[in-house]
Amino acid sequence: MIVGLIQMACQRDPQHNMDHAVSMVETAARQGAHLICLPELFRSRYFCQSENPAWFDLAESLPGPSTNVFGEIAKRYRVAIVVPIFERRAPGLYHNTVAVLNESGAIAGVYRKMHIPDDPGYYEKFYFTPGDLGFQAVETQQAMVGPLICWDQWFPEAARLTALQGADILVYPTAIGWHPSEKSQERARQREAWMTVQRAHAIANGVFVAAVNRVGVETLDDDQSSSLEFWGSSFVCDPFGQMLGQCSDEKTETLLVDLDLRRIEIVRRHWPFMRDRRIDAYDGLTRRWLDHRSSH
Repeated sequence: MIVGLIQMACQRDPQHNMDHAVSMVETAARQGAHLICLPELFRSRYFCQSENPAWFDLAESLPGPSTNVFGEIAKRYRVAIVVPIFERRAPGLYHNTVAVLNESGAIAGVYRKMHIPDDPGYYEKFYFTPGDLGFQAVETQQAMVGPLICWDQWFPEAARLTALQGADILVYPTAIGWHPSEKSQERARQREAWMTVQRAHAIANGVFVAAVNRVGVETLDDDQSSSLEFWGSSFVCDPFGQMLGQCSDEKTETLLVDLDLRRIEIVRRHWPFMRDRRIDAYDGLTRRWLDHRSSH
């Protein structure tokens, strides 16, 4: 199967971003992609740089405008599309969500971001309720797709539980970048850690991993002192962590990568981590911390 990652710069106008995304997705479909993934919250600039109730107006229903538009594209080109959405579930209840559309244009699965960060420039807890649908693998004609979102990519538990659902490929729509004050040496370390942890998920679980990031410098209208430089670098790696393709750190581009899903079986036969898991010994993973110095 061919996976297509849409690495794009996002502007202030949501309609511009939607039109740009549609054009890039259609181009990827015409070039032979079977699975196409957009970056996290692609319809707007990354508004979580600040806490402002006005940004809730960007949210949409599910199903709604984005799934309607990309559902038609999925049906027309017979492709599966991973569509990130700022979901308005009910008045005052919002999620950072992904809808996986299958080749008939239907919503085959919905994932709500489970791990919600709260860091300078990433104030997501103000906007998003943690996901309540669990980890899952969504069936498409070509593969079982495991959707996860950005901050989820740092947690081995999320990757493992998604792989245990039968995912062939973990797909991480992402919005991650640098603060302007960070020095070049620190920037390089951050991006290397980001890529390393996801390649490790591929190895530990014997699955493909695709991470699709946005690119460019984004400043919010209401706070000219705040900005983030998104580092792009969208990539795909195989079940042994080998890089199959990578985007630049500064350009809008589409990455098309051909995946041989038979690679999963081959790697798992030689590195049988699933076989050797000690499922009888992992109870501690459901606890916040194992402190043997007290009864708490």
